[in-house]
Amino acid sequence: MPHILTLVAARASTTLQPATIGRVRDVVSGGTPLVLSPGEAVDIPCPRQPDMHAVRAALGAEAVDAMVMQNRGRRKGLLIADMDSTIVTGETLDELAVIAGVGERVAEITKRSMNGEVDFADALRERVALLRGLDLAALEQTWTGVQLTPGAKTLVATMRAHNATTALVSGGFTFFTGRVAELCGFDIHRANTLEDDGTALTGVVGEPILDRDAKLATLEELATTRGLRLRSTLAVGDGANDMAMVMAAGMGVAYHAKPIVAATARHRVDHADLRALLFAQGYPASAFAEDA
Repeated sequence: MPHILTLVAARASTTLQPATIGRVRDVVSGGTPLVLSPGEAVDIPCPRQPDMHAVRAALGAEAVDAMVMQNRGRRKGLLIADMDSTIVTGETLDELAVIAGVGERVAEITKRSMNGEVDFADALRERVALLRGLDLAALEQTWTGVQLTPGAKTLVATMRAHNATTALVSGGFTFFTGRVAELCGFDIHRANTLEDDGTALTGVVGEPILDRDAKLATLEELATTRGLRLRSTLAVGDGANDMAMVMAAGMGVAYHAKPIVAATARHRVDHADLRALLFAQGYPASAFAEDA
């Protein structure tokens, strides 16, 4: 069948039940489900493009995500991922600001920026200016609290094992993306730079700022380098700064995203972890590379 509907349960809190699978299968007039991970993920072949509103209505309040892909070309050759609140669980700039004593002010600006209410570059300059004079030791202190999102290592390792290029592209800072990229195994990382005087932050961010346009340009550049069409790429993020690349990628995913992104992206993961991006590409759990 030309389309595949993938259901993925939030494995930390629920189990994908046969009754749920059957109810959704009936809604989409689907074929025999293929189990990708028992109690966690299934593929349902579909004769036509499913009505996702009807699918989500059938799922109701269950912590189960649904994504539909064309059967042909499901597996992507390029992954571009946002860092903050995507590959890692928090916002590193906000955490730096807490140490600097300006946490609430910076968090409010971050919220407005990620919701698309203010220009990202202007908001970044404003937030970094509030960090002027912060001792460089605060960067190391912040790093000790950074946590990877469940499934992040598995996502990167599995796609690399199947010859995909993986890139971490962030509106955050290279101090963190370099370490996160090494920890997860990303091939490439790109981000902004924080300027300092050798002992403390100067309150200035290096120019040009890596914003939503730069993220899109990176997607296009790396696709060209790999000889891929955009339909063979995957981009994932959570905020307004990610919207351009998410909309342009063949598989653009809003991951536990801000409302403006979730409402616009073709694919959404609201409940499950990052393993969902592998299931949506047709990888069974047995094909996952181990967390490295």
